[in-house]
Amino acid sequence: MRRLSRMAAPHWIALYGTIVAAWTLLWVQAAPSGTLWEVVLDLCRTPVSGTGWLSTLAMWLLMSAAMMLPTALPAFATFDEIADAQGVDGGGRLVAGYAVVWVGFAGLATLCQTILMPASLPHAAAAGLLVAAAAYQWTPLKEACLTRCRQPLTFFMGHWDEGQWRMGMRLGAVCLGCCWALMALGLIGGLMSLGFMALATLLMTLEKLGSGRIVSTLIACACLTGAGYLIGGLT
Repeated sequence: MRRLSRMAAPHWIALYGTIVAAWTLLWVQAAPSGTLWEVVLDLCRTPVSGTGWLSTLAMWLLMSAAMMLPTALPAFATFDEIADAQGVDGGGRLVAGYAVVWVGFAGLATLCQTILMPASLPHAAAAGLLVAAAAYQWTPLKEACLTRCRQPLTFFMGHWDEGQWRMGMRLGAVCLGCCWALMALGLIGGLMSLGFMALATLLMTLEKLGSGRIVSTLIACACLTGAGYLIGGLT
């Protein structure tokens, strides 16, 4: 009962509400209509895009909230258990610190999309991004970040003295190091759809909850397959 009461704390309610609101707004923005089959097709092919830097920033913020907050729920729950055992609060500050990192990512992605790449990426550049995302899955940095994401208890105990705000930012940075490559695929025109986001969220969550490199390898193979398809279209 005590754990259930903690899960009903304001920061948990706000967290769940943010996730639901983000997915709802993305659904409304896609606005599919017609038969159920047409709805499914629309979810897999309708780009979630906007006009202007402000709407693009809003899109990336919604995507970050919808995709990354669910993957961090196990870590937040672990923090709550430690905080409960030690009789301290601060879950809201932890989540806020985590969010700051992803707000920064959304801003950087907006800059890239509206200034550096205002139009859809050429096939060659998109293929290069897919290859880079695939290669990153096997780097030591990805391995180090993924290991920390999978061991939230060890992570928090190792940084507990830093305080909730800094731990939240550090957790966000580790999560960013683990998932930025897959999130960056949103820069590929036409790929950023609700179907893609749902699949990517599932893969990132399973990757953090599992062990070994099976999911990472699947992500890399999918990226390489997509790159091969795009390169094949150039010939």
